[in-house]
Amino acid sequence: MKFEVPVNRKKCFLFRAKDYCSLMKPCFFICCILGVFPYKVTSSTLKFSKLGYVYSTFVTSIYVIHVFIYLYQTDVSGTLQYDNVPGTLQANFYYILGTAVAIIAYCNTHSRLLFLEKLYIVASKLPSKTFNELSKFIHAKDIFGFLFLIGQMPNVMSNSLNQTFGKLSGMYATLIVFIMDMLYMNCTCVIKDCFIRINENLKNLQLILVTGEPHLLRRVYHEKNNPLLLMELKAIKKRHQQVSDILQQMNTIFGSQIIITSLMTFAEVTFSLYFYILRTVDKKEVSLEKQIWYAYFITSVAYYSIKLSLIAWACETAKNQAAEVGSRIHEVVINTTDKDIKNELQLFSLQVLHRDNTFTSKGLTMDANLLTTIVGSITTYLLILIQFLISLNPCKSHNNTNEAF
Repeated sequence: MKFEVPVNRKKCFLFRAKDYCSLMKPCFFICCILGVFPYKVTSSTLKFSKLGYVYSTFVTSIYVIHVFIYLYQTDVSGTLQYDNVPGTLQANFYYILGTAVAIIAYCNTHSRLLFLEKLYIVASKLPSKTFNELSKFIHAKDIFGFLFLIGQMPNVMSNSLNQTFGKLSGMYATLIVFIMDMLYMNCTCVIKDCFIRINENLKNLQLILVTGEPHLLRRVYHEKNNPLLLMELKAIKKRHQQVSDILQQMNTIFGSQIIITSLMTFAEVTFSLYFYILRTVDKKEVSLEKQIWYAYFITSVAYYSIKLSLIAWACETAKNQAAEVGSRIHEVVINTTDKDIKNELQLFSLQVLHRDNTFTSKGLTMDANLLTTIVGSITTYLLILIQFLISLNPCKSHNNTNEAF
């Protein structure tokens, strides 16, 4: 699998990307370390790497096997035990969902390469200035987010060897979910800028039609009804089709992963807040020996909330840019009297209407409404857990009273 992109490569640095490869380089590098990027990136190619695939198979297999062993020790043999049922449920959710992301990432290796190839080709038409502006945000979140998670590594060490390996598995699950989410967000940002570029081209086309600058003076070109404008419009229409196809392909490849990310955010934030309330209100110390986080309650809630908010923000802004294309087309239609251009704009408008350029994940729409839904669900289930906690305390008090008599 190989493709060529005719781009002028320049020396680039962090936060100053010049093209697609330099923009995605930190994310690709972290993916290689974690074994979810068995590809080789060169100056103008992105191709499959057999050595990288072997490494990816080895890392994923070792992780999955160890997670099964850890779950057997906690749920079956009882070698490792948590203090209470909510703690056990949280651990099971965390390891199962993290393992699902690792397996999905491994199974989508080939389809993800095809997607990145197509995105590479479309993104090559963006100017260097766009990549430079994008890199300040993308490089910052990828690097500082990864360093933040690596900073929790000293908390992995424990007196028990089994517990240490369990924490290592939890850390790997956290890292792999993080980098796959960052890859999804990076691709979303690139797609958003592709739609922004399409809107800018339509705006320029509208300006030209209003001012009448492109109308060639020679009669033969008047008879052809401005062929240069028509060619430009068809090129814009083709780029919109390509970007829309890439968006739908991304929804298919990353759909299951984003659902798991949303579930993991819901579970972790809910359990973290519950344990915080349990320790604050009930004055009960919660054992944090099996957690990978420093300042568990604060860092866990903040990390998952910020991560999902950034993903939802990227999808929401990209969706708005995609929706703006239709408005731009109608503005151009109003400002032209050329019959051929109007016909092409009408076809373009029909194309936009038939393309649902929203970021969905197996029926779940990734936008600002998702955050509202998750916050409401967290509040509901947190109240349910608190009610169980309140109802449990009178039962304990009643039992203690009977024992005294």
